[in-house]
Amino acid sequence: MSRTAGTTSLYGSDASAERQREAFRDGEVPVAVYGLGKMGLPLAAAYAEVCGNVVGADADSEVVETVDKGECHVAREPGLDDLVAELVAADALSATDNRSAAAAASAHVLIVPTRIDDANAPDLSILESVVEDVATGLEPGDLVVVECTVPPKTCREVVVPRLERESGLSFGEFGVAFCPERTSSGRALEDIRGAYPKVVGGVDDESTRAATVLYEAINGKGVLTVSDATTAEAVKLFEGVYRDVNIALANELGRFTDDLEIDVTEAIATANTQPFCDIHDPGPGVGGHCIPYYPYFLLDGRKADGPLLETARAVNDGMPDFVVKKLREEFEAEGSALDGARVLVLGLTYRPGVEETAATPARPIIDGLNEAGAAVFCADPLLDDAGFAEFDATPIAVGDVTDRPLDGVVVVTPHEEFDGIDWTAFERRDEARDGLVVIDGRDSLDLAGTTHRTYTIGRGRDV
Repeated sequence: MSRTAGTTSLYGSDASAERQREAFRDGEVPVAVYGLGKMGLPLAAAYAEVCGNVVGADADSEVVETVDKGECHVAREPGLDDLVAELVAADALSATDNRSAAAAASAHVLIVPTRIDDANAPDLSILESVVEDVATGLEPGDLVVVECTVPPKTCREVVVPRLERESGLSFGEFGVAFCPERTSSGRALEDIRGAYPKVVGGVDDESTRAATVLYEAINGKGVLTVSDATTAEAVKLFEGVYRDVNIALANELGRFTDDLEIDVTEAIATANTQPFCDIHDPGPGVGGHCIPYYPYFLLDGRKADGPLLETARAVNDGMPDFVVKKLREEFEAEGSALDGARVLVLGLTYRPGVEETAATPARPIIDGLNEAGAAVFCADPLLDDAGFAEFDATPIAVGDVTDRPLDGVVVVTPHEEFDGIDWTAFERRDEARDGLVVIDGRDSLDLAGTTHRTYTIGRGRDV
């Protein structure tokens, strides 16, 4: 990608918004998307299908090679395979592992991983590195958009100063906006194209205006502009911490099942019929790249305390131990022990149908079972050998799970592939036992008519 005489700037231009949108659709606003991961590639494709002039930059040369061949490395995203192939064939989308080369664009969209370190502090090292690469080609009139989740004030206090220092330009010659990714795995294109409006907040008003031009062109629902970039950064975090706190409430209520001797899930569902109540469902923990991290992004460096967010994290992080504790109690109730038991963990990814294991509760559950002395097996239809290698358990193909003598099963993530398991077949494998001890972490099983001893989180023991 190189600048041409026909290139149009978005930031600080005298052109009308409609003229800029027209220029964008005509390919006169070269776009670079930094990060071609599970959300970055769909975003690059969504831009490219509208403007036809997008380069995606990624540090992984294999990813770049795959995209440049018109192939898609992001699995289970409806429509993405065909769209990438069409866009690459039409020269509307290309890829590079030279982030500095991509800096020839006039609109720079950053959607790279942001994580927390072992001390739960935000790790923005990848973002900071990419910002420095963008700065090498930054020119007056360019717009830099951050989509990846960051702590509040990051655009203002980290991105802008680094761009100024590395480019030699002053803010006001270029723009910076935060426009958070609001997509879910398995429906990325649908969300980006306009399942709901895009949130846009600029470091200054002109950045907000310029970013609005971009996103109104690719999002059918339009945009929601907020006061500034820091507000937009907070919006993204608020969306995540709401879910974390709500799930923690559900999980805490779920722990009352035995003491209250009620079906807590039934009580929650009935309470939710009142319009001001919306309690989530209890489960074995919270995983993914988002919810477990967002509270720490919000709390880091703040003068104000956040006891509710910290408590929610503690409750949700404690659910894997609760699962292991319940399994141990159920074994003891039938006169046996978890120590030495053969236990199968069903579902290792953090969500059904999503090939991601980040912060999955399956990992601490497996670790807890190993510490308790159990022989641990696992099954997940989405993982390959490399994926299973992350877990300290013996993998079994889903179709073979009934061929192993087992004593217990823990359902962590209910993939639809598990629906075909013949639960009566387990009973025929070990005549010395009258069924398995089962912990259903997601209220996904119907074991009526079997002799398995089953405890469902939120519902209690099946009797």
